[in-house]
Amino acid sequence: MSQTQMIKRGELAIRSGCNLETIRYYENIGLLRPPERTDSGHRLYSKDDQARLGFILRGRELGFSIEELKSLLSLVDSHGYSCGEVFDLTRDHLTSIRQKIIDLKKLERTLADVSAQCEGGDVPECPIIDALYGHKVVVPIEVSRRQSP
Repeated sequence: MSQTQMIKRGELAIRSGCNLETIRYYENIGLLRPPERTDSGHRLYSKDDQARLGFILRGRELGFSIEELKSLLSLVDSHGYSCGEVFDLTRDHLTSIRQKIIDLKKLERTLADVSAQCEGGDVPECPIIDALYGHKVVVPIEVSRRQSP
C-alpha cells in the first residue's frame, strides 16, 4: 500500500477514539501487527490496521479479555475459522458475563444491607467501616431503617 494512503498513529488515535498509549500497548502485546514506518521512523497504519483496531475496540467494549481477543484474531488471521469456533468462544464469554452479573447482584445486595445498617450522622462508630474491617458480620435486613432521599 502506498504511504500516501496510510495514516500516522496520531491520526489513527483521533479516528478511532483510542489513545496513543493504548495503541502502543496493543502493538506491544501483539493484538496490532507492527506497523510500517516512514524513513524518519514514524509509524504508518493501513486501512486493514484501522479495521483491526476497530475490531479490538468493539471487542473490549463487549468485555472480551485480551486473551479472548487474541484467540478471535488468531482465528481471523488463519483464514480457516468456522463460525462454530467463533460461536464457542463467544458462548464461553457470555457464560462468564452472566456469572459476573450474578456476582455483581450479590455485591449489590451486600452493599445495600451494609448501608441500610448505617444511620449516618456524627456518631463515631460506623457499621460500614466495621463491616469493611470485618469486625461485624453484615446481616441482611428486610426493611431499611433509613429512607432514601
